[in-house]
Amino acid sequence: MDTSELISYFKIKQIIGVLPKKISGIYNDSREVKQGSLFICTRGFTVDGHDFYQEAIEKGASVIVAEKQLDVDSTQATLIIVKDTFKAVAHLAAKYYNYPSSKLSVIGVTGTNGKTTVTNLIHSLLGNIGEKSALAGTIGLEIAGEQIITENTTCDVLTNQRLLDRAVKQNIDHMIMEVSSHGLSQGRLWGIDFDVVVFTNLSQDHLDYHETMEQYGYVKGLLFAQLGQDLTQDKYLVLNQDDPWYRIYSYWSPFEVISYGLQEGADFRAEKITYKRDQTQFTLESPEGTFEIRMSLLGEFNVYNILAAMAALFAKGTPVSQLVDALKDLKPINGRMEKVEIDAPVTMYIDYAHTPDAIEKSINTVLPFKDNRLIFLVGTGGDRDAFKRPFMAEKASAADYVVLTINDPRHEDPTVILKDMEKGMLHDNYTLMENRKEAISHAIDLSEPGDIIIFAGKGQEDYQIVGSEKVPHSDLEIAKEHCLIKYNA
Repeated sequence: MDTSELISYFKIKQIIGVLPKKISGIYNDSREVKQGSLFICTRGFTVDGHDFYQEAIEKGASVIVAEKQLDVDSTQATLIIVKDTFKAVAHLAAKYYNYPSSKLSVIGVTGTNGKTTVTNLIHSLLGNIGEKSALAGTIGLEIAGEQIITENTTCDVLTNQRLLDRAVKQNIDHMIMEVSSHGLSQGRLWGIDFDVVVFTNLSQDHLDYHETMEQYGYVKGLLFAQLGQDLTQDKYLVLNQDDPWYRIYSYWSPFEVISYGLQEGADFRAEKITYKRDQTQFTLESPEGTFEIRMSLLGEFNVYNILAAMAALFAKGTPVSQLVDALKDLKPINGRMEKVEIDAPVTMYIDYAHTPDAIEKSINTVLPFKDNRLIFLVGTGGDRDAFKRPFMAEKASAADYVVLTINDPRHEDPTVILKDMEKGMLHDNYTLMENRKEAISHAIDLSEPGDIIIFAGKGQEDYQIVGSEKVPHSDLEIAKEHCLIKYNA
């Protein structure tokens, strides 16, 4: 791309050296730099890109963008000094990739719980009606049957533009994005032109980062403000009417709000709900009439999730009747109240519940069908939001027996993590086990025929973070293997 055109947006800049006529790529990781490319020095929490500009030059970078004077040999590379490289990378990446989000239908989903499920439901429903979509979130990027691992739920601004560009080049129609509060607060979504934004709910989480629920809520609202002010475009907010933040968020954008929920007045409303062991049924009241719904997803929280997904696609123009038909082929989401298929006299579920609210909902989903005991394994992570730990155990106390364990130890003392959780227990029928594999085995060992076991906290993840390393771990595989040992020995 023409270098002068690429940097033309910046009114305040200092250019030291002669600009190359073109650049071959944009990078903010010196390890990825290619010959003739542009390297942007961005600051992270632990790493400052300004410390790696020389490595980038050695790898072939012909332009360095920085916030300060660097000792750059102008015969090797040109230095461009701007006020803010983090904002610069948003503009440079979007322009370099020719504003890919404007060529896609982009749906963003945010909230404390349900983001992954709702994005997966939208992605699946689109596939069931014959439309092509890509999915970006906790699982990485899923595009055209290919799975690409990414570092965070919401990628950095440069990676996002690359992923969007990849979708455009593969003739994808829709990009569905899971949007985290960290991603919003750090500007990782800058430069993305959203068409529909969805809000699931807001409950306690990430207060180690956001400090207060009010701040957490306002950060989530940044997504709705990101729809912009261009009223010549068709954009929509899909909001959970039953959540207290509904009214606040509805005023954060001039675009139309499509609501969903269980209470009177919601545009997409579920009533006459029947919960069964293997399915959920309800009557859907929608802007296009009344429909009877039967789905394999379990629990009230999944009623909310499917309403959100349907409302989002209705906003994009899909008839409700077509969505109802597409629901018939909808499969449960991996790791989200996923029933473990195994020949044993117990019922087991894998769930991602890792907040007090999600734990409560997970337990409430199965309580009506409890024939004997409910054994609930719950974990939390190290170096994260210690304030919520006792509240998680408090909610888990609704089970007959609780196994307190750890999702991802990271660098924190496991004993401290477990003791923090233990403070919230409301009865004495529990144990503390820092080794998660052993904890899963323990829950199965003490089970009896007729018991329900829920393994919560990791969902479909196939790793644990120990220190700074990801080590293989799958709740599902461990549970299936050990259940086989106990009940088929």
